[in-house]
Amino acid sequence: MKKNLYNTILLTAFLTIIISCSDDFVERPVEYSIDSENYFNSKAEYESALIGAYDLLQSTAINVLMSEIASDNSLCGGNSPTDVPSYQQIDDMIHTPVNVMLKKSWDFMFAGIQRCNYILEFKDKTEFEGKDQIIAETRFLRAYYHFELVKWFGGIPMKGDERFVPGDETTIPRSSVEEVYISIYEDLIFASENLDPVAYEQGRATRGAALALLGKAYLYEASSTNQAAKYELAASTLQKVINSGLYTLVQNYDEIFEMDGENGPESVFEVQYTDVEGASYGQEQYFEGNVMVGYSGPYGYEGPLFTAGNNFNLPVQEVVDAFEEDDLRKDVTILDMISWMEETGATYTIQHENTFYFNRKYIPRKRSENAALDLKLTNPNNYRAIRYSDVLLMAAEAYSKSGNDAKAAEYLNVVRDRAFGDQNHRITYTGSNLYNAILAERRVEFAGEGLRFFDLVRTGRAAQEIDGFTANKNELFPIPLEEIQFSNGNWNQNPGY
Repeated sequence: MKKNLYNTILLTAFLTIIISCSDDFVERPVEYSIDSENYFNSKAEYESALIGAYDLLQSTAINVLMSEIASDNSLCGGNSPTDVPSYQQIDDMIHTPVNVMLKKSWDFMFAGIQRCNYILEFKDKTEFEGKDQIIAETRFLRAYYHFELVKWFGGIPMKGDERFVPGDETTIPRSSVEEVYISIYEDLIFASENLDPVAYEQGRATRGAALALLGKAYLYEASSTNQAAKYELAASTLQKVINSGLYTLVQNYDEIFEMDGENGPESVFEVQYTDVEGASYGQEQYFEGNVMVGYSGPYGYEGPLFTAGNNFNLPVQEVVDAFEEDDLRKDVTILDMISWMEETGATYTIQHENTFYFNRKYIPRKRSENAALDLKLTNPNNYRAIRYSDVLLMAAEAYSKSGNDAKAAEYLNVVRDRAFGDQNHRITYTGSNLYNAILAERRVEFAGEGLRFFDLVRTGRAAQEIDGFTANKNELFPIPLEEIQFSNGNWNQNPGY
């Protein structure tokens, strides 16, 4: 059942932008203002504000799309070389502080933080049963948004449990990357200690989601800074998710990315989308569908199973060749249009940077008689933000870097057994060969899911794998020019920009 929520809130941390939007998993309509001092008088009002904080998760679709385009997995594509210049620039690694999509990502993530801080600023105003759960969900969400921002932009301004107000941009400095991670850890430790193991409503954060994201944050900081202690923390934290017994790999890899596979046993955390309401391109701040899906479909497609899209995020031959022979994930991940057209008689219109490949995990599926005509941002495909296979491979990586090759190989081979449908493709490497095999496995397991770029960056391999990548610059994206200007010299731009 599709459910609607309407909020009127402050969109960005430093500018007053009012928007209206709805969420996928809450039934009741709600209106509140994030600048109200007279709110939070009941559990229902805390809950309504929390749904507003969840709502911004939908905007992370553009982060997933941009990070996949930025990687060596795919080309930007589009209808022409000037179709969405912001994406084209990121693909070519020539982006600057004037980039519309980077600005949107910054605004959306800070809007999520602002909504979380609205709750946390008033967390002690009213007492009621179950408040720890609401605060834990809020802190999980804030950590999620902070993690997105620190990956993309490095150190960011933070204000603890208070809302940003106009003028803060000139007085609050950018925190260091280390300080951002400390905040993420504190939020996720609290969340993991107070969230329920099983979500009481689909799409809600759980203890496992908090631990998985905590382990991921430890791993990212460890691999970026080579901190042995952080690798050990990552391994022990991710082990708790594994030991919980709440998650398992879906044996048929194809089922994960279809509608019936949403919120399945492999889903540790999933961003919920709906097709009830959509938006025209260029107005993504109002979307409820997964924008990445509409962008990534074959232009002018006619045929079975899929519907048309706008030709972005085109897999390259290199990622196709990265799959070993007999890897069952390949045909689920990559739609080979030449083979598909020969098999089904389907057609599509070749556009910019055509590779004859499409990201099969996240392209539009047929849903109704009118679906083929629907080029709006109304695709309801959920984003599988943290899958159990990610937990296993992150644990394998952390154990490998901590010197426990046996545990690392064990978890790597659990993923490979599913990938090949047998136990004949297990890895027996040790040391650096095992570590390299784990990273190679991450590429094919998560191709098309937006993880590759940051895997390359955090492991120091981006410059050798991504065309146009400049070391000591492109590890981070530029702070949007407007934000630098608004800070009146308070914030320095990232190096190289």
